[in-house]
Amino acid sequence: MAGNGSSFLGWPVLRQLASGDLLGRGAAVTSRRTRETEPRTSTADRVVQSVCPYCAVGCGQRVFVKDEKVVQIEGDPDSPVSRGRLCPKGAASEQLVNSPSRQTEVLYRAPGATEWQRIDRDTAIDMIAERYLESRRNTWQELDDKGRRVRRTMGIASLGGATLDNEENYLMKKLYTATGAIQIENQARI
Repeated sequence: MAGNGSSFLGWPVLRQLASGDLLGRGAAVTSRRTRETEPRTSTADRVVQSVCPYCAVGCGQRVFVKDEKVVQIEGDPDSPVSRGRLCPKGAASEQLVNSPSRQTEVLYRAPGATEWQRIDRDTAIDMIAERYLESRRNTWQELDDKGRRVRRTMGIASLGGATLDNEENYLMKKLYTATGAIQIENQARI
Protein backbone atom coordinates (compact mmCIF):
# COMPACT_ATOMS: atom_id res chain seq x y z
CA MET A 1 0.00 0.00 0.00
CA ALA A 2 2.35 2.68 -1.26
CA GLY A 3 -0.10 5.58 -1.36
CA ASN A 4 0.79 8.97 -2.74
CA GLY A 5 -0.15 11.02 0.30
CA SER A 6 -2.94 12.85 -1.49
CA SER A 7 -5.74 10.27 -1.05
CA PHE A 8 -7.31 8.78 2.03
CA LEU A 9 -5.46 5.50 1.39
CA GLY A 10 -2.14 7.35 1.44
CA TRP A 11 -2.51 8.48 5.05
CA PRO A 12 0.47 7.40 7.15
CA VAL A 13 -1.71 5.80 9.84
CA LEU A 14 -3.30 3.50 7.26
CA ARG A 15 0.09 2.66 5.81
CA GLN A 16 1.27 1.84 9.34
CA LEU A 17 -1.62 -0.56 9.92
CA ALA A 18 -1.31 -2.18 6.50
CA SER A 19 2.44 -2.74 6.82
CA GLY A 20 2.40 -3.82 10.46
CA ASP A 21 4.52 -0.83 11.52
CA LEU A 22 2.28 -0.01 14.50
CA LEU A 23 4.85 2.24 16.20
CA GLY A 24 5.40 4.35 13.07
CA ARG A 25 9.15 3.89 12.88
CA GLY A 26 9.51 2.49 9.38
CA ALA A 27 8.85 3.34 5.77
CA ALA A 28 5.09 3.52 6.36
CA VAL A 29 5.37 6.99 7.90
CA THR A 30 7.85 8.33 5.37
CA SER A 31 6.48 10.88 2.93
CA ARG A 32 6.94 10.52 -0.81
CA ARG A 33 9.14 13.60 -0.81
CA THR A 34 11.39 12.07 1.83
CA ARG A 35 11.59 8.77 -0.07
CA GLU A 36 12.61 10.61 -3.25
CA THR A 37 15.22 12.82 -1.57
CA GLU A 38 18.82 12.00 -2.44
CA PRO A 39 21.78 13.00 -0.33
CA ARG A 40 23.99 15.70 -1.85
CA THR A 41 26.90 13.32 -1.56
CA SER A 42 25.38 10.85 -4.04
CA THR A 43 25.21 13.45 -6.80
CA ALA A 44 28.82 14.63 -6.45
CA ASP A 45 31.14 14.37 -9.45
CA ARG A 46 34.15 13.75 -7.22
CA VAL A 47 35.33 13.64 -3.63
CA VAL A 48 38.45 15.49 -2.50
CA GLN A 49 40.29 14.82 0.75
CA SER A 50 41.06 17.90 2.79
CA VAL A 51 41.80 19.12 6.31
CA CYS A 52 39.40 21.23 8.35
CA PRO A 53 40.58 24.88 8.41
CA TYR A 54 39.25 25.82 11.84
CA CYS A 55 41.81 24.63 14.38
CA ALA A 56 45.19 22.99 14.72
CA VAL A 57 43.76 19.51 15.35
CA GLY A 58 43.75 18.73 11.62
CA CYS A 59 40.55 16.70 11.29
CA GLY A 60 40.21 15.01 7.92
CA GLN A 61 37.40 16.08 5.63
CA ARG A 62 35.80 14.67 2.52
CA VAL A 63 34.78 17.52 0.20
CA PHE A 64 32.03 16.57 -2.26
CA VAL A 65 32.18 18.56 -5.52
CA LYS A 66 29.57 18.81 -8.27
CA ASP A 67 30.07 21.01 -11.32
CA GLU A 68 33.21 22.49 -9.66
CA LYS A 69 31.17 23.68 -6.65
CA VAL A 70 31.41 22.31 -3.12
CA VAL A 71 28.06 20.69 -2.28
CA GLN A 72 28.87 18.99 1.02
CA ILE A 73 31.72 18.52 3.49
CA GLU A 74 31.83 15.56 5.87
CA GLY A 75 34.33 13.94 8.18
CA ASP A 76 36.81 11.58 6.54
CA PRO A 77 36.51 8.08 8.05
CA ASP A 78 40.04 7.30 6.81
CA SER A 79 41.56 10.13 8.89
CA PRO A 80 43.63 8.81 11.80
CA VAL A 81 43.06 12.14 13.56
CA SER A 82 39.28 12.37 13.55
CA ARG A 83 38.09 8.97 12.23
CA GLY A 84 35.20 10.56 10.34
CA ARG A 85 34.06 12.94 13.03
CA LEU A 86 33.90 16.74 12.89
CA CYS A 87 33.06 19.29 15.56
CA PRO A 88 30.11 21.62 14.88
CA LYS A 89 32.38 24.23 13.25
CA GLY A 90 34.04 21.65 11.03
CA ALA A 91 30.68 20.15 10.11
CA ALA A 92 29.49 23.60 9.04
CA SER A 93 32.60 24.43 6.98
CA GLU A 94 30.65 24.06 3.72
CA GLN A 95 29.08 27.39 4.70
CA LEU A 96 32.57 28.93 4.90
CA VAL A 97 33.11 28.01 1.26
CA ASN A 98 29.66 28.84 -0.14
CA SER A 99 28.52 31.75 2.01
CA PRO A 100 27.25 34.66 -0.09
CA SER A 101 28.90 37.03 2.40
CA ARG A 102 32.34 35.42 2.01
CA GLN A 103 35.00 38.03 1.34
CA THR A 104 36.84 37.13 -1.86
CA GLU A 105 38.68 40.38 -2.58
CA VAL A 106 41.49 42.13 -0.76
CA LEU A 107 40.30 45.30 0.97
CA TYR A 108 42.61 48.07 2.18
CA ARG A 109 41.86 51.09 4.30
CA ALA A 110 44.63 53.68 4.24
CA PRO A 111 45.60 55.44 7.49
CA GLY A 112 43.01 58.11 8.26
CA ALA A 113 40.63 56.88 5.55
CA THR A 114 37.01 56.12 6.31
CA GLU A 115 36.35 53.82 3.35
CA TRP A 116 37.80 50.50 2.24
CA GLN A 117 39.17 50.17 -1.27
CA ARG A 118 39.74 47.04 -3.31
CA ILE A 119 43.34 46.28 -4.23
CA ASP A 120 44.80 43.31 -6.07
CA ARG A 121 46.47 40.51 -4.15
CA ASP A 122 49.99 41.16 -5.43
CA THR A 123 49.79 44.81 -4.36
CA ALA A 124 48.66 43.75 -0.88
CA ILE A 125 51.48 41.21 -0.55
CA ASP A 126 54.04 43.81 -1.68
CA MET A 127 52.67 46.32 0.87
CA ILE A 128 52.94 43.79 3.68
CA ALA A 129 56.48 42.76 2.70
CA GLU A 130 57.64 46.39 2.46
CA ARG A 131 56.20 47.25 5.87
CA TYR A 132 57.65 44.11 7.43
CA LEU A 133 61.12 44.86 6.11
CA GLU A 134 60.90 48.53 7.07
CA SER A 135 59.87 47.65 10.61
CA ARG A 136 62.71 45.14 10.85
CA ARG A 137 65.20 47.68 9.51
CA ASN A 138 64.01 50.42 11.89
CA THR A 139 63.98 48.26 15.01
CA TRP A 140 66.97 45.96 14.42
CA GLN A 141 69.12 45.40 17.46
CA GLU A 142 72.56 43.91 16.85
CA LEU A 143 73.80 44.23 20.43
CA ASP A 144 71.97 44.58 23.73
CA ASP A 145 72.78 47.27 26.33
CA LYS A 146 75.58 45.09 27.77
CA GLY A 147 77.25 44.63 24.39
CA ARG A 148 76.11 41.05 23.84
CA ARG A 149 75.23 40.05 20.29
CA VAL A 150 71.45 39.48 20.09
CA ARG A 151 70.58 40.03 16.41
CA ARG A 152 66.89 40.60 16.92
CA THR A 153 64.00 42.92 16.31
CA MET A 154 61.50 43.92 18.94
CA GLY A 155 59.39 45.71 16.31
CA ILE A 156 57.77 42.55 14.96
CA ALA A 157 55.60 40.17 16.93
CA SER A 158 53.26 37.37 15.98
CA LEU A 159 50.15 36.07 17.68
CA GLY A 160 49.03 33.04 15.70
CA GLY A 161 45.58 31.57 15.76
CA ALA A 162 44.34 28.02 16.08
CA THR A 163 42.86 28.09 12.58
CA LEU A 164 46.33 27.53 11.14
CA ASP A 165 47.50 24.00 10.60
CA ASN A 166 50.84 22.62 11.78
CA GLU A 167 52.57 23.22 8.46
CA GLU A 168 51.53 26.87 8.35
CA ASN A 169 52.61 27.42 11.96
CA TYR A 170 55.94 25.74 11.25
CA LEU A 171 56.63 27.96 8.23
CA MET A 172 55.60 31.13 10.07
CA LYS A 173 57.87 30.27 13.01
CA LYS A 174 60.75 29.69 10.59
CA LEU A 175 60.10 33.04 8.84
CA TYR A 176 59.87 35.05 12.06
CA THR A 177 62.92 33.40 13.60
CA ALA A 178 64.97 33.83 10.42
CA THR A 179 64.14 37.54 10.33
CA GLY A 180 65.04 38.09 13.98
CA ALA A 181 61.61 38.33 15.59
CA ILE A 182 61.50 36.76 19.04
CA GLN A 183 58.01 37.69 20.19
CA ILE A 184 56.17 34.72 18.67
CA GLU A 185 53.14 33.25 20.38
CA ASN A 186 50.04 31.25 19.56
CA GLN A 187 46.57 31.43 21.05
CA ALA A 188 46.73 27.71 21.85
CA ARG A 189 49.37 28.44 24.52
CA ILE A 190 47.71 31.49 26.04
